[in-house]
Amino acid sequence: MTGQATTTDTRWHVTGDWFDTCKCAIPCPCTFAQPPTFGDCDGIMAWHIREGTYGDVPLDGLNVLMVGYFVGNPWTGDHTDPRAAVFLDERADEQQRAALGAIFGGQAGGWPAQFVEMFHPEMQGMEFAPIHVTVDEDLATWSAEVPGRVKATAEALTGPTTPEGTRVQVHNAPGAEVGPGQIATWGRATTHRANAFGFTWDRTGTSSKYFPFDWSGPN
Repeated sequence: MTGQATTTDTRWHVTGDWFDTCKCAIPCPCTFAQPPTFGDCDGIMAWHIREGTYGDVPLDGLNVLMVGYFVGNPWTGDHTDPRAAVFLDERADEQQRAALGAIFGGQAGGWPAQFVEMFHPEMQGMEFAPIHVTVDEDLATWSAEVPGRVKATAEALTGPTTPEGTRVQVHNAPGAEVGPGQIATWGRATTHRANAFGFTWDRTGTSSKYFPFDWSGPN
């Protein structure tokens, strides 16, 4: 997963759930294409593929998780020290592992290639591991965990004037990590913890957000 230029013309399509927990105060300024709250940010990003194919290779149900760090504003290209490490679902067979690497590394094109080109992190490591992801159908909570390494849990943001059962959302986000056209649902991180590949933190009460994603490539 090096994020090089597109090297495959294989047709692919994946849809699913994406969310993060991060260091920023609520709401994370990244969604508005602004610098992070404290000037730098560390975060956990999780992807759950509900339905997906890479050529003839099925990807339904597989998970990917990334931990990362940067200083400044990636959305304007004004950022430094971008670093990341990736966990890929250990349940994936050899063909699925290659497909996940091509898509999320940017080699297969589509939105992930644009995101990798923008963020261009130094990769600290990559590992196949058990990744547990849950997302409530009503978006009340979401969570991801690589046991003993990374854990991110969040609950939907609410307050005294939020009608019961509704979600705090943003349309047309200027800085959506999943690309344009999706709706952000805001949350509060109840766990934001990492101890992997040199990334170490443990916080609660910081920002979280959920997006669906719908990607295809190689174009």
